[in-house]
Amino acid sequence: MHIRRSKDRGYADHGWLKSFHTFSFAGYSNPAAMGFRSLRVINEDRVAPGRGFGTHGHRDMEIISYALQGGIQHKDSMGNGSVIRPGDVQRMSAGTGVNHSEANASQTELVHFLQIWILPDRAGHAPGYEQTHFDEASKRGKLRLVASPNGAEGSVTLHQDARLYAGLFDGAEAAEHTIAPGRALWVHIARGKVVVNGQALEAGDAAAIDPAKGDPALLQLNSGVGAEVLVFDLR
Repeated sequence: MHIRRSKDRGYADHGWLKSFHTFSFAGYSNPAAMGFRSLRVINEDRVAPGRGFGTHGHRDMEIISYALQGGIQHKDSMGNGSVIRPGDVQRMSAGTGVNHSEANASQTELVHFLQIWILPDRAGHAPGYEQTHFDEASKRGKLRLVASPNGAEGSVTLHQDARLYAGLFDGAEAAEHTIAPGRALWVHIARGKVVVNGQALEAGDAAAIDPAKGDPALLQLNSGVGAEVLVFDLR
């Protein structure tokens, strides 16, 4: 199991935006951190009140926004407009091209969220949008499916053979996840502390588990302290 510590991520401070980059992004270039399988970007962004990303374009990327604090005001060229709050998972398929903007919905409070990019299974999908709320009870002490290729269990739908799970863990709460042949996991600690396969991880840390490289085929999470965990199951 390969551990990537929070302190080893890229970091950019633009004043109104403070962003940690798990993988190479913008001015942060690390040939050893170009992504993991179809997972290309995990940016942890903190945006000042009343500020945000102006209208800009994307194409051929599955983009997931996952709110941790505050609200993200989203607008796009497909006509969608929404505020993404903690518990919400938003999926935007850029496909053949889409323009969007994201801003802090508050004039007084910080917004803290993760922006995740997953490579699609092919180029040229029609642009699409989806947003679903997953309450705390559905993630408490378990891994709740929040994104998948077929929208299983009410998850948002991805154009990729990738599944994203979210879980909340404190004290004796624990969960296991079996890794199927040919697949691998990227485990990202969004907040708090938790033990992953015997290794203590903290907010911003991550673990790559690839049985093809001799890693165990079982993920075990326990001993959480205010932990919020994202698990990417990837082919």
